Amino acid sequence: MKFVFYTHSLISDWNHGNAHFLRGVVRDLQRRGHEALALEPQDAWSRANLVREQGSAAIERFHQTFPQHRSQIYGKDFDHDAALADADVVIVHEWTQPDLVARLGRIRRDGATFTLLFHDTHHRAVSAEGDTAGLALDDYDGVLAFGETLRERYLRAGWGKSVFTWHEAADDALFRPIPDAERTGDLIWIGNWGDDERSAELLEFLVRPVKSLGLNTTVRGVRYPDHALDALSEAGIVYGGWIANADVPLAFARHKVTVHIPRRPYVERLPGIPTIRVFEALACGIPLISAPWDDAENLFTPAQDYLLAGDGEEMKRNLRDVLLDPGWAASLAASGLKTIKARHTCRHRVDELFAVLARCGTSRVTMCLHSQEAAE
Repeated sequence: MKFVFYTHSLISDWNHGNAHFLRGVVRDLQRRGHEALALEPQDAWSRANLVREQGSAAIERFHQTFPQHRSQIYGKDFDHDAALADADVVIVHEWTQPDLVARLGRIRRDGATFTLLFHDTHHRAVSAEGDTAGLALDDYDGVLAFGETLRERYLRAGWGKSVFTWHEAADDALFRPIPDAERTGDLIWIGNWGDDERSAELLEFLVRPVKSLGLNTTVRGVRYPDHALDALSEAGIVYGGWIANADVPLAFARHKVTVHIPRRPYVERLPGIPTIRVFEALACGIPLISAPWDDAENLFTPAQDYLLAGDGEEMKRNLRDVLLDPGWAASLAASGLKTIKARHTCRHRVDELFAVLARCGTSRVTMCLHSQEAAE
């Protein structure tokens, strides 16, 4: 089958974690013999910032790292009807402009035979509800929501015909342990400062514990304002800026522990949805300690796959315990990795996607799925 993904960007992962997941999904679809094409807008904010900050070499690096991935950039005169003429499945990410979301729905309504799905991986449905409420989803065959609480929000609001939970996951062909890497630091945190959605939490659960313990710590990510950089520097934390997700496994391997500090909208209004960094860190076999987060869907097992810290003092104690007890650290890492391998890889999510297509796909897609099953 041919899958077409309307995404903010496949090429750029600058402040765009969904690119990690999409790359893994595309990889697994190709592994199974399917064709996958990403369509991304000419004015994609993530790609523009990546080029502005890192230059065109970052784009070349993507193509070298993912030579099998196809991405086509579209502008205002792009012929979407022609691009989708031979598509079997079209998946539209929530960053897509509302007028294009509506246009794709009309193409489906007017007789296109592909299955059309909307994919939501953000908290806007609860933090900026009007943005989602205004989307024209009536002609979509289904919605993929990246957590159960978000799925329930869609159902309560009557958005979309059918809504399915489709969590993000780790591309374990890329995110994996590197046991021979030399450990050069204690703690690494990979994430973006962003729009003040977790500033207080970053200070409480990262900056102050690191300063108190005197840990050799590195932070990687983007959108750090001056006051954030000053806080890191004052705590003795090295700030390394943007990191390509292809370099993340080695960065994790060179450190002894990492932390998860969720954004406030997820903690308060969308419990059960971790960032993709949790899946990727555990897939890399590094011990993880989390700030308060309600794993409402039982994706992992607390105290076995990761540790939970209720406040900054408990974070400091947990960090000290993990760093002083290599056996305990290894046990956490092994358990987290085992859970990822068993439940949370992009292979698992593609299996789930096919189950969704079996339920709400067009007759054309259903025939393709039956043919695939017969061949297997």
